[in-house]
Amino acid sequence: MENFNELQREVLRLKKEKNALVLAHYYVPLEVQDVADAVCDSFAMAQKAAKAENDIIVICGVRFMGESAKLLSPDKTVLLPSPDAGCPMADMVTPEDVLRLRSEHPRAKVMCYVNSSAAVKAVSDVCCTSSSALRIAKNLDCEEIIFVPDKHLGSFVARHVPEKTFWLHPGFCPTHHKISEADVLAAKKAHPDAEFAVHPECGEDVVKYGDLVGSTAEILNFARKTDAPEILIGTESEIVLRLRRELPEKKIYGVGSSFVCPNMKKVTLEALYECLRDEKTKVELPGDVLSAARVSLDRMVNS
Repeated sequence: MENFNELQREVLRLKKEKNALVLAHYYVPLEVQDVADAVCDSFAMAQKAAKAENDIIVICGVRFMGESAKLLSPDKTVLLPSPDAGCPMADMVTPEDVLRLRSEHPRAKVMCYVNSSAAVKAVSDVCCTSSSALRIAKNLDCEEIIFVPDKHLGSFVARHVPEKTFWLHPGFCPTHHKISEADVLAAKKAHPDAEFAVHPECGEDVVKYGDLVGSTAEILNFARKTDAPEILIGTESEIVLRLRRELPEKKIYGVGSSFVCPNMKKVTLEALYECLRDEKTKVELPGDVLSAARVSLDRMVNS
């Protein structure tokens, strides 16, 4: 513990005292990641929440991640250090949007990206993450798929599952959506020998240049395993910082200058400490939403 600061040591003490499991997303600040029991993408976070035996689960991430943990562990106390950390993409789709799309495409099943509210999950057939989307789409027993809310991930899946018809909701991640083809070309010109790992929440004009297109965990694994001495990272800036620290022998560059998720940065070490100290803020969901949404999330976790 000698490398931890005083506040980090207090977080570690409170975790033990309260039998709390702290799960952090890769996009929250590194000083928060360093005191977490696991640092995950949204899929691994959901899996670990479902298997947790602790009394308390603390989700260092945005609101939908806390809701997902509560759906999978309804009898546990689930806490969010920063309850105002929302997800603009998740807010772009409503249950009414899904029901309208269902009425317009009655033969289709609804595939819902995990970046969505519990209420949207409750009216969907199956959930997915960026790492599981292709597999779930291929295995879904239907010829038509309504994909919500991310048009970029949806179009990426549709290109790789051409045997099915896709109906896409027009949502997107504002952070990934900001990165342009010009940003990628400028980065590749500056670092011509670098390989490019990119998240499918980026637009097709960006994704087409990827040596790897994958989830956050897949991007990290690619960077660790590739023999390339230089790597361009096409996702949130905290991944660049994490990889620079983890792989000092490689040169890691971010693409563009605006790859920062402002909501993830709300999950500060101070917020985590106060959350554990005061056991706030609890994630609560209505019973009908909880039971209905859990069905689609269970299908994702068990797929």
